[in-house]
Amino acid sequence: MNPQAKLVFTLSLLLGTTTTITSNHWITAWAGLEINTLSILPLISQSHHPRAIEAATKYFLTQAAASALVLFSSMTNAWHTGQWDITQMTHPTSCLILTSAIAMKLGMVPFHFWFPEVLQGSPLTTGLLLSTVMKFPPITLLFMTYPSLNPTLLTCMAIMSTALGGWMGLNQTQTRKILAFSSISHLGWMAIILSFNPKLTLLNFYLYALMTSTVFLTLNTVKALKLSTLITTWTKAPSLNAMLLLTLLSLAGLPPLTGFLPKWLIIQELTKQDMAPMAT
Repeated sequence: MNPQAKLVFTLSLLLGTTTTITSNHWITAWAGLEINTLSILPLISQSHHPRAIEAATKYFLTQAAASALVLFSSMTNAWHTGQWDITQMTHPTSCLILTSAIAMKLGMVPFHFWFPEVLQGSPLTTGLLLSTVMKFPPITLLFMTYPSLNPTLLTCMAIMSTALGGWMGLNQTQTRKILAFSSISHLGWMAIILSFNPKLTLLNFYLYALMTSTVFLTLNTVKALKLSTLITTWTKAPSLNAMLLLTLLSLAGLPPLTGFLPKWLIIQELTKQDMAPMAT
């Protein structure tokens, strides 16, 4: 791809993300999400390979549907309350639609099917953007609207995402698909604590973004797209491979590594919530 074109798309990506995370009005937030979607599409399909074109098409259709649902839920809320403010989401049906729309944008279960396929069809650098930068605006919207979201729906989707992300990543041989299921699993951890302690959601996201960036950049350096390739890379770069191993263990949440911290804090916070049904 032309370097000038790549620069334009990257700047558009930053513009879309900044627009969404700094807006108070639903229309500007939606416009930011649309700019984000349109600027990442050429980066996904830059190789002109049929797999990349398929990934870009799947990504566009999913994100367009999710954006339409965001706009629909905000319009329904504005119709009933007269408010376009993001923090004033009070209509129950609008909140339910919004929860589903943001889950679709993020790739949470049961709207997760597109994410592994899109990540598999993208280059590693674009996969890094899809796993980190593209998740930031929807998570910001979740953070701003969490008091009005449906907690039961959010908790069910979070538990399913954590379980399915872990199970479905077990029988994969492609590194990008494994990282996609890792992302789905981490989203479950972020969503389940959102209603109780939203700051922990942000902590989890920041640490996840840091560790995932390390893994993607290392895989891009050693050009490892499959586990079979990854096994033999230690001969080329032993120190880099050792760092990759530690980062992967941290991403898995193994104590005493950094990735264990948010999981520990989330479990600790959940035990205080008294969420079990009362015995009669």
